[in-house]
Amino acid sequence: MRQPDIEIYLKEAVTYKDVAKWLSTVLGTCSEWKQKGQVWKCTAGNVPVTWMPKAVGKWNSLFLESDQTPWDDDIACARDAFKALNVEVRCAPGSWEEAQGEDDADRWIRVSADGEEEITWRTGS
Repeated sequence: MRQPDIEIYLKEAVTYKDVAKWLSTVLGTCSEWKQKGQVWKCTAGNVPVTWMPKAVGKWNSLFLESDQTPWDDDIACARDAFKALNVEVRCAPGSWEEAQGEDDADRWIRVSADGEEEITWRTGS
Protein backbone atom coordinates (compact mmCIF):
# COMPACT_ATOMS: atom_id res chain seq x y z
CA MET A 1 0.00 0.00 0.00
CA ARG A 2 1.27 3.45 -0.93
CA GLN A 3 2.26 5.67 1.99
CA PRO A 4 0.50 9.07 2.27
CA ASP A 5 3.88 10.86 2.44
CA ILE A 6 7.60 10.10 2.39
CA GLU A 7 10.23 10.93 5.03
CA ILE A 8 13.87 9.96 4.91
CA TYR A 9 16.99 11.08 6.79
CA LEU A 10 20.22 11.83 4.97
CA LYS A 11 23.66 12.03 6.52
CA GLU A 12 25.09 15.54 7.04
CA ALA A 13 27.31 15.66 3.94
CA VAL A 14 24.34 16.40 1.69
CA THR A 15 22.62 19.81 1.41
CA TYR A 16 19.17 20.88 0.27
CA LYS A 17 20.80 22.07 -2.97
CA ASP A 18 22.07 18.53 -3.68
CA VAL A 19 18.60 17.18 -2.90
CA ALA A 20 16.97 19.77 -5.19
CA LYS A 21 19.08 18.57 -8.15
CA TRP A 22 18.02 14.97 -7.52
CA LEU A 23 14.34 15.81 -6.91
CA SER A 24 14.24 17.88 -10.11
CA THR A 25 15.16 14.78 -12.10
CA VAL A 26 12.48 12.56 -10.50
CA LEU A 27 9.62 14.88 -9.49
CA GLY A 28 10.05 17.97 -11.62
CA THR A 29 11.75 21.32 -11.26
CA CYS A 30 12.04 22.66 -7.71
CA SER A 31 10.61 26.07 -6.98
CA GLU A 32 12.79 28.58 -5.16
CA TRP A 33 13.64 27.38 -1.64
CA LYS A 34 12.24 29.52 1.15
CA GLN A 35 13.55 29.38 4.70
CA LYS A 36 10.90 29.26 7.43
CA GLY A 37 12.58 29.14 10.84
CA GLN A 38 14.76 26.00 10.98
CA VAL A 39 13.36 24.46 7.79
CA TRP A 40 13.60 25.04 4.05
CA LYS A 41 10.59 24.54 1.78
CA CYS A 42 10.01 24.25 -1.94
CA THR A 43 7.77 22.44 -4.37
CA ALA A 44 9.27 19.79 -6.66
CA GLY A 45 6.87 19.27 -9.54
CA ASN A 46 3.58 19.25 -7.59
CA VAL A 47 5.05 17.82 -4.37
CA PRO A 48 5.53 20.06 -1.29
CA VAL A 49 9.07 19.45 0.06
CA THR A 50 10.43 20.24 3.54
CA TRP A 51 14.16 20.02 4.37
CA MET A 52 15.20 20.21 8.01
CA PRO A 53 18.97 20.37 8.49
CA LYS A 54 20.28 18.49 11.52
CA ALA A 55 16.80 17.23 12.44
CA VAL A 56 18.35 14.36 14.44
CA GLY A 57 21.98 15.02 15.38
CA LYS A 58 23.95 15.13 12.12
CA TRP A 59 21.00 13.82 10.09
CA ASN A 60 18.89 15.98 7.76
CA SER A 61 15.19 15.23 7.29
CA LEU A 62 13.59 15.24 3.85
CA PHE A 63 9.78 15.22 3.96
CA LEU A 64 7.69 14.87 0.80
CA GLU A 65 4.13 15.76 1.66
CA SER A 66 2.27 13.80 -1.02
CA ASP A 67 1.36 10.32 -2.14
CA GLN A 68 2.02 11.44 -5.73
CA THR A 69 5.70 10.42 -5.88
CA PRO A 70 7.35 7.62 -7.86
CA TRP A 71 7.93 5.71 -4.60
CA ASP A 72 5.41 3.51 -2.79
CA ASP A 73 7.17 3.94 0.54
CA ASP A 74 10.09 5.48 2.45
CA ILE A 75 12.38 2.52 1.71
CA ALA A 76 12.01 2.85 -2.07
CA CYS A 77 12.77 6.58 -1.79
CA ALA A 78 15.77 5.90 0.49
CA ARG A 79 17.21 3.46 -2.06
CA ASP A 80 16.87 6.03 -4.86
CA ALA A 81 18.33 8.81 -2.70
CA PHE A 82 21.36 6.66 -1.85
CA LYS A 83 21.94 5.81 -5.53
CA ALA A 84 21.61 9.44 -6.61
CA LEU A 85 23.46 11.16 -3.77
CA ASN A 86 25.88 8.44 -2.57
CA VAL A 87 25.24 9.27 1.09
CA GLU A 88 23.87 7.06 3.88
CA VAL A 89 20.08 7.27 4.19
CA ARG A 90 17.81 6.11 7.00
CA CYS A 91 14.05 5.64 7.08
CA ALA A 92 11.33 3.92 9.05
CA PRO A 93 10.57 0.37 7.87
CA GLY A 94 6.93 1.37 7.26
CA SER A 95 4.31 3.76 8.54
CA TRP A 96 4.65 4.26 12.30
CA GLU A 97 1.98 5.49 14.68
CA GLU A 98 2.38 6.41 18.33
CA ALA A 99 0.04 3.57 19.34
CA GLN A 100 2.71 1.11 18.18
CA GLY A 101 4.92 2.07 21.12
CA GLU A 102 8.44 3.35 21.56
CA ASP A 103 10.24 0.09 20.69
CA ASP A 104 8.95 0.16 17.12
CA ALA A 105 9.83 3.86 16.89
CA ASP A 106 13.52 2.91 17.18
CA ARG A 107 13.40 0.41 14.26
CA TRP A 108 14.96 1.93 11.13
CA ILE A 109 16.27 0.81 7.77
CA ARG A 110 19.80 1.93 6.89
CA VAL A 111 20.76 2.19 3.20
CA SER A 112 24.48 2.68 2.62
CA ALA A 113 27.50 1.39 0.71
CA ASP A 114 27.27 -1.68 2.99
CA GLY A 115 23.81 -2.49 1.63
CA GLU A 116 20.45 -2.40 3.39
CA GLU A 117 19.88 -3.46 6.98
CA GLU A 118 17.49 -2.96 9.86
CA ILE A 119 19.06 -1.05 12.76
CA THR A 120 18.05 0.37 16.12
CA TRP A 121 18.33 4.16 16.01
CA ARG A 122 17.32 5.97 19.16
CA THR A 123 16.22 9.34 17.88
CA GLY A 124 14.37 10.48 21.02
CA SER A 125 16.01 12.48 23.78
